[in-house]
Amino acid sequence: MNMNDSEPCYVISVVARMLGVHAQTLRYYEKAGLVEPSRSKGRVRLYSNRDIERLRQVRTMMNDLGINLAGVEVILRLNERIEVLEQQMEETEREIDRLREAGLWPKRMLPPSRRRQHPNKRQQ
Repeated sequence: MNMNDSEPCYVISVVARMLGVHAQTLRYYEKAGLVEPSRSKGRVRLYSNRDIERLRQVRTMMNDLGINLAGVEVILRLNERIEVLEQQMEETEREIDRLREAGLWPKRMLPPSRRRQHPNKRQQ
């Protein structure tokens, strides 16, 4: 996705038509916390391309995979958490690379989180 994907530009009737659902369904998803469209000064809901993609995921999980609304919510929140953790891991790896280049991190030494022993291995 690019920067324009988060720009709110579609009203609810257009999004409902795009997704093949009723506007009331979109209001229900909003009430359930699955999507949070922006609002214009006149309080009109405005959806971004990112919102529409998220709604497509919701529709697919519910209609095609048979996942209920609570399950969809859990999946979306876990996916968001995974994205945050992946970003943190990338930042940590960049910092380790920077430290290695500066000679402050041994080249053969793994980061502390990767040095942990498997729980089934005994300490000697």
